[in-house]
Amino acid sequence: MLNAIHFVRRTAVATLGAAAMVQAAAAADLGAVDQPIRLAMVEWTGQHLTSRIIGSVLEEMGYTVEYVAVGYMVSGTAAADGDVAATLEVWDNNLGDFFPRLLESGRLENLGDVGLEPREGWMYPAHVAEICPGLPDWEALLNCAPQLASAETFPQGRLLAYPADWGNRSELLIEGESLNFRAIPSGSEGALVAELMAAAETRSPLVMMFWAPHWALSDVDVEWVDMPDEIRETYSIQQPSVFKAVWPGLSETWPAAYELIRIAQITNDIQEPMMARIDRDGEDTETVIAEWMAENEAVWRPWIDAALD
Repeated sequence: MLNAIHFVRRTAVATLGAAAMVQAAAAADLGAVDQPIRLAMVEWTGQHLTSRIIGSVLEEMGYTVEYVAVGYMVSGTAAADGDVAATLEVWDNNLGDFFPRLLESGRLENLGDVGLEPREGWMYPAHVAEICPGLPDWEALLNCAPQLASAETFPQGRLLAYPADWGNRSELLIEGESLNFRAIPSGSEGALVAELMAAAETRSPLVMMFWAPHWALSDVDVEWVDMPDEIRETYSIQQPSVFKAVWPGLSETWPAAYELIRIAQITNDIQEPMMARIDRDGEDTETVIAEWMAENEAVWRPWIDAALD
């Protein structure tokens, strides 16, 4: 497993405040501070922000944190095996088979909601309603397949799907409901956003699987397809919740870190402005995180206080 994982290590620098906190807290509260806490880093910017914010707060507590680049589905197995301590942004409508089995067997622990208010489904730039009158109605979409086709898919409509490693729910939906569409996997989050921006600029047809919160939705006027509830339920394209999944040994190895991760809440208001700075403006992730930490101690310091209480 570890041979398949690329490690990106960030060693904590002990500040005076962190050193004082270590002295004030009992060793049993912090646990094995000589061992690094490894956090999974999967394929999208929001997950990176959630992980690095919580990781930065753990460093303020006196821990050393390592960030491990790993695929989304593999992150669950990595946490179950203890190769990482946690994967901190797991969307419950995109779990595949791995996560439910690991949770049910007790090899993985659900440590509660991240704090986001998410949305997911099939989405389109607002101008596509001119190409397919009747949107966002589901039946209107189905009747517009040729108008929403590409040279690659004609006469089937083209549905831009998530990268293959994120699961294949759109493909299963199209096949299961015998829709006159074809799901074309995107290569990455960046490719999804690039195509959304290009379609908005050229006013070309596009229907795609997407989610909120995301910085791109503040730059492009979009609408969501009114997908029937029974289809959402059947293919797990529901109003999602987002939770933190951790290695069950976390609570014994690093008790205060376990409490901090459980308590921490990352909201849309925290994520989206930072996403825009990183993905739209090209700023460095660590710089953005460091500035947020410096300016928002009133947000994260109570997490530490509660974890050590």
